[in-house]
Amino acid sequence: MSTHISPLAGQPVPKDLLIDVDQLVAAYFSERPDPSVPAQRVAFGTSGHRGSAFDVSFNEWHMLAITQALCDHRKAQGIAGPLFMGIDTHALSVPACASALEVLAANGVEVMLATHDEPTPTPAVSLAILTHNRGVAEPGRRADGIVVTPSHNPPRDGGFKYNPPHGGPAGEGITDAIQAAANRFLENGLDGVRRLPHDRALAAATTHRHDYLGHYVAELDQVIDLDLIRNAGLRLGVDPLGGAGVHYWAAIAERWKLDLTVVSEQIDPTFAFMTLDWDGQIRMNPSSVYAMQRLSPSRTASISPSPATPTTTATASSRPPPGCCRRTTTSRWPSTICSDIDPNGAQPPPWARPWSARN
Repeated sequence: MSTHISPLAGQPVPKDLLIDVDQLVAAYFSERPDPSVPAQRVAFGTSGHRGSAFDVSFNEWHMLAITQALCDHRKAQGIAGPLFMGIDTHALSVPACASALEVLAANGVEVMLATHDEPTPTPAVSLAILTHNRGVAEPGRRADGIVVTPSHNPPRDGGFKYNPPHGGPAGEGITDAIQAAANRFLENGLDGVRRLPHDRALAAATTHRHDYLGHYVAELDQVIDLDLIRNAGLRLGVDPLGGAGVHYWAAIAERWKLDLTVVSEQIDPTFAFMTLDWDGQIRMNPSSVYAMQRLSPSRTASISPSPATPTTTATASSRPPPGCCRRTTTSRWPSTICSDIDPNGAQPPPWARPWSARN
C-alpha cells in the first residue's frame, strides 16, 4: 500500500465519485471484450475473476465464457450435484447472476438460488456446499458453488468466484484451467457456449431456491459458542457496509438473543453511504479505519463486527469497557480479543474454535 493518504480518506463520498448504475449495467451488456487485449481477458486472482464493465474487463461475455468453462470443468471432474449460487450487492452482480444462470440451465446444472433473491455472503454458500456434501455417499453427487462478488472492490466492479466441493476458494490448478477455457471461448466468439433465455432458465426444472440465511443462522452455534457471548454481556454494534450479510445480523440477534445493534441495513449499489478509503476510493473494506468511520460515533458497543460481503470480520469500538477489547482493525481482531481475554494468548476463545474442535 502506498504511504500517501488521500485528504479525502474517511470523508463522505462526494457526488462526483458515485457511479451511474444505469450506465454501468448498460456497459455490461453492450461492450464486447477483445481477447487480444490482455486487460480484457479472463484473469483469475484469488479464486475468482474481477473487473469493471466500464473497462470491458467484466461484461456479459466474460460471465458466459467463464460459466461454460465451469460447466465443462464440472463434467470432467464428475461433479453432478447441485451448484449453490449467491450474489452480493454490487450493481453488476444481478445481471452477472442472470448470465450465469442462463448457461447453467442450458447445461442441465441443478442451481440453488437464494430465497427471494436475498444477497448471500460467501460463508453461507460454503456452508450449503459442506452441509450437502456431508450427506452424500456418491462422489458424483457432490455440490459446489459460485459467488457473484468482487469482494471489497469498488462499486464499479463485478466478480465471479468458484468454490469447489470442499467449500473454500478454488486453487490455482482449478482456476487456471477455467481461465484458459474461458479465454478460448472469448477468442472463438463464444462458439460452444450453451445458453437459454433468462425466463426459461428461471423456470427450468433444474432451478431451485435455497434458504441460505435461515440455514446459516441456525447452524451458527456449531462454530461459535453464542451462549458464552450472550452471557458475557457484550454489546455488539454492526455495520454491514451494505454488503451481502446485511440482513443476516438482525436474524442472528433474534435467533440467538444477542445484544446487537445494526447501524444500517441500507443497500445502495453506489455505496454513497460509505466513507472513502485511504486512497480516496469507495471500497467496502472492514479492515480500514477510513472506510469504517460510521462505527466511530457508536460508543455503546463492546465489539463491532463489520462485514462487507462476507460475515467473518469485526472491529472493536473506540470505547470498550475496562478489561475488554481495544480498537483494532478487522484483520487483527480475533487475536486481539484472544489476548485481552487470555493474556497468555495460548488458545483462541472457545467461541472461535474451528468446527472440528467443537463437541
